[in-house]
Amino acid sequence: MFRTALRNVLAHKARLLMTVLAVMLGVAFVSGTLVFTNTLSDALQKSSAKGFDQVDVAVTAEAQDDVGDRIVKTPELTQALLEQSAKVPGAASAIGVVNGFTAIADKGGKLIGGGFQSQGGNYWGDKDARYPLATGHAPSGADEVVIDSRTAERAGYKVGDTVRISVDGPVLTPKITGIFTTDDGNVAAGGSLALFDTATAQTLFGKTGTYDEIDVQAAAGTSQSALKSALDTALPKDKVETVTGRQLAADQAEMISASMSGMKQGLLVFAGIALFVGTFIIANTFTMLVAQRTKELALMRAVGASRRQVTRSVLIEAFVVGTIAGVTGLVAGIGIGAGLRSLLGTLGATVPDGPLVVSPGTIAAALVVGVVITMLAAWLPGRRAAKIPPVAAMSSVHATASTKSLVLRNTLGALFSAAGVAVVLAATTMSGSDGQAPMGLGAVLLIIGVFILTPLLSRPLIAAAAPVLRIFGVSGKLARQNSVRNPRRTAATASALMIGLTLITGMTVMAGSLQKSIDKMASSAIRADYVVSMANGNELSADIDEKLKATDGVTATSPMRNAPGRIDGTTEYLTGVTGSTIGALTDLKVDDGSFKVGGGQVVVDDATAESHGWKAGSSFTVNYEDGKKQQLTVSGVYKGNELIEGILLDNAALTPHLADPTDMRVMVKTSGGTSDGTKDRLEKALGSNPAIKVQSKKDLSDEVAKMFTLMLNMLYGLLAMAVIVAVLGVINTLAMSVFERSQEIGMLRAIGLDRRSVKRMVRLESLVISLFGGVLGIGLGVFFGWAAGELLGTSMPTYELVVPWARMAVFLSLAAGVGILAALWPARRASRLNMLAAIKSE
Repeated sequence: MFRTALRNVLAHKARLLMTVLAVMLGVAFVSGTLVFTNTLSDALQKSSAKGFDQVDVAVTAEAQDDVGDRIVKTPELTQALLEQSAKVPGAASAIGVVNGFTAIADKGGKLIGGGFQSQGGNYWGDKDARYPLATGHAPSGADEVVIDSRTAERAGYKVGDTVRISVDGPVLTPKITGIFTTDDGNVAAGGSLALFDTATAQTLFGKTGTYDEIDVQAAAGTSQSALKSALDTALPKDKVETVTGRQLAADQAEMISASMSGMKQGLLVFAGIALFVGTFIIANTFTMLVAQRTKELALMRAVGASRRQVTRSVLIEAFVVGTIAGVTGLVAGIGIGAGLRSLLGTLGATVPDGPLVVSPGTIAAALVVGVVITMLAAWLPGRRAAKIPPVAAMSSVHATASTKSLVLRNTLGALFSAAGVAVVLAATTMSGSDGQAPMGLGAVLLIIGVFILTPLLSRPLIAAAAPVLRIFGVSGKLARQNSVRNPRRTAATASALMIGLTLITGMTVMAGSLQKSIDKMASSAIRADYVVSMANGNELSADIDEKLKATDGVTATSPMRNAPGRIDGTTEYLTGVTGSTIGALTDLKVDDGSFKVGGGQVVVDDATAESHGWKAGSSFTVNYEDGKKQQLTVSGVYKGNELIEGILLDNAALTPHLADPTDMRVMVKTSGGTSDGTKDRLEKALGSNPAIKVQSKKDLSDEVAKMFTLMLNMLYGLLAMAVIVAVLGVINTLAMSVFERSQEIGMLRAIGLDRRSVKRMVRLESLVISLFGGVLGIGLGVFFGWAAGELLGTSMPTYELVVPWARMAVFLSLAAGVGILAALWPARRASRLNMLAAIKSE
């Protein structure tokens, strides 16, 4: 039986090629994902570990919890603690570390790096071992800075150049006195790093006389653990925490691994989709191969082969195919992993140097996935073939499915579909994360149900295309009949395309709807012409509002200033605004009371009011971070959203209690409204600062739109793998269908059907099957997009369903294109069949 199975594999090379390709693509995606993420993770971990070479023990301030109604601030690392750490037995030296956001502009004035990766810090003394200078000398004074070599190379800076730098708002123009090398992970990922002398850094980052961290290096012969013990003994335990450099490197490696885990899981989901789609093709292929060898298998049964042996022979074939696909997929996956790393470089993301990592786990995963998926898909056709009685097989009595099996299939499909729809609809009534798991379960049940019902659905849906097919005469009529001749095969072929288009359509519906809701939110909640904020999401310097107020054409401004406060034993974030202008700059719907902010009057969003049981007229006491208290009165309850929420109070009441006031954003109203000239005037008033964004409502929406577009394009690219596999499935089905109908095609040619008509018949059959899958996929995608939107709508009041008709037409055209493309080779093969040879074939 083993030799027979191998002979069958070798005898049907062309027929099995598409199956090998389908499995290989899925395996390549899996192994490529593992190679890429393992390589990137390994490179980042090694790079970050080098950054801790100069740190044996790090001393940080111990975080403090809230106590009662008081807000206890984190203690500061002072110069005295630094000096005390340096004198601990076993310590060779100690340096103070200061860091914070620092934006570096290129020579065109644009921000270098990705905002969050734009960092600044202090250069310790004349020679900092953490940052070896490649050229130049250490910075000294507020007018000097050193920058990393990668940033200098990207922007074309050299020693002696003047550079525009922003630290939490103010624009500086220091001279570059040195360029250093670093293994900092942010820089390796494409960010930037600027270093000032310690005193300047402390002043710029608002940490005069204090540090963010103290790094202690051990003396020769002292271990990191021994030094940590000495520091724990010498330093006040209620103020500091210590951790070894080895532990810091391990924590960093774990954090990198965790961050890569999300990317890996996301990519593996799409690999799984491609494999899931490929499973239909494999099952379809083996079903057809077994059907073509029915008489051969029946003869084997007649001469003594058992059912188990017949099934085993089919599984052996699947094992051989899966092994070949697994090995070739692994090789292709290694290439994909290397290609993805190179692609990151071309997109501007800097990846640390390192070898390509092909772990034993990746090799095992590729082979196991290839073999297991193929054998599972082939098991049912093999089992079905083994159950056919030899006499029935020889007389082809087995060819049609029994009424009982069809009734059972349709009943099962109806139950799964009904359960899926019910669960999805139930999930739409839930809130937020509570409905995510039921929504996913319902989606899986519904897709399985529709897949089971696809043979039943194929007849009426394909029949709907009959009027159009009649235009093509005999070829069209034959194509329609061939499409419904074997509903199960048609269903399996169409389902592969259906799944890909379901996901693509659903994501497009959700993205378009979310974009619309954010546009609506921005236009309905904000009356301001512009919103000013930091490029990295950090807080603005408090003097930004003053600069904007003094700008020509500005009629009203209001900073939004966040600060914690203790209310009824819990911490609530207070948002300070300018009470006299906030009403003109926002358009928030008030559900209860009136929108009045000033003195002791505040407005509260509906969620916060509900959690505390407040309504218009309610009073409460707030404990500010400086320990002082104030009684506030709720003048109104407004409908909160993602842009504005929480407790809004006048800055005149909040700011006196803040040690270092900063703003999340500043809203601006101008006399001339939005225009390029007005925006340019505001940007110049802020010193053409690369770290500050001046955005209109349209700019805010466009920024979100870019994110959605980027996300969708990535998803389209990943889902293209599933569509490619679906194309292979259609080609495979048509090719085998042509082989099965060789005698029939020969007869048609003999009675006058020319080659062009034969080609048209096969193309139309492929087109009908593909459009059938496309219609099902788009229909399911719209339903899932609507359902997911209903779930999101519970937390986003402005959510509005948007059905992208134009894109859906493109998707349907894509399905048609798949059908036409997939039919090229089978149609050509059918038209070139030798009539006499085909008629004589069995």
